[in-house]
Amino acid sequence: METSNPIFRNVALTERSGGTVRVASVERTTLNGTLHKAGILLLCVAMSALWGWRMFEVPQDRRTTVVIVVVLLACLLGAMALVWLTVRKKTWSPFTAPVYALLEGWAMGLISAGTNRRYPGIAIQAVAVTIALSFGLLVAYRSGLIRVTEGFNRKLTAATGGGGLFYLATFVLALMGVRIFSVFAGGVPGILISVIVIVIAGLSLVSAFDFVAQCAQADLPKYMEWYAAFGLVVTLIWLYMEILNLLEKARRAQRGA
Repeated sequence: METSNPIFRNVALTERSGGTVRVASVERTTLNGTLHKAGILLLCVAMSALWGWRMFEVPQDRRTTVVIVVVLLACLLGAMALVWLTVRKKTWSPFTAPVYALLEGWAMGLISAGTNRRYPGIAIQAVAVTIALSFGLLVAYRSGLIRVTEGFNRKLTAATGGGGLFYLATFVLALMGVRIFSVFAGGVPGILISVIVIVIAGLSLVSAFDFVAQCAQADLPKYMEWYAAFGLVVTLIWLYMEILNLLEKARRAQRGA
């Protein structure tokens, strides 16, 4: 059960130690069960995102702006804390995964509404591209065009780690007033970097598909359906946010042209 997706990296060590544990069939993780859980989490994300969007659309003054910023930060920090907790307490995933979906969806709704106010129509474009790209990657995985092998996971893990370190270093430098490679602007280097990150996020989604398929074939406890669905949704949200970021950079570059 090797995978390059950071959410699933330690599952093989914690869930299948010894490889001799068997559970009753009614308690096993199944593909249908995982897909149902993923559907529930995506519904939570969509409902919460709609709430965040409507919250942003309310006529704003200084007070409401402060409230929105506080809510956004609270949702983002809470979602990060729940990811950290769920990875370490997988048995809690039936409870933590829906709460994560609600918090992350709320934050997505606020961010998407703010971006859409600056660039009308960009949010629905990002949703459409995310759905189309995810479907295409799923078809490519199922048809064997993209094969998740040991080498695939090893290279993708290195790329994901390198990308994370790059963004962390860029963020720290930005706090110090140093901007490099136009990562946060609409320049060509920033757009190219966003494209690379989207490729990494998309391949991580393929790795998540593979993990879900492996879970369905392994004797794992029923709660792993929630955990597998959680990892899938986390990756989908990452992909959507990167696509939204890319479209925003492209619109900004178009305006500046």
